[in-house]
Amino acid sequence: MKASDLRGKKLTDLNQELVSLLKAHFGLRMQLATQQLSNTRQLKIIKRDIARVKTVITQKLSNHD
Repeated sequence: MKASDLRGKKLTDLNQELVSLLKAHFGLRMQLATQQLSNTRQLKIIKRDIARVKTVITQKLSNHD
């Protein structure tokens, strides 16, 4: 997921994207805890995607004023 793609989305779409990423992150953490997660790199990727979405949301809110 690229930040440039996210900047083209509306705030409502970004919030929905954030919720889905947070759910995916929770699922991966549960898999890690039960030792079912084989690719731990997925956790790092999801965390970065969450940070990207949060950053774009913050930028849009600060530019909106």
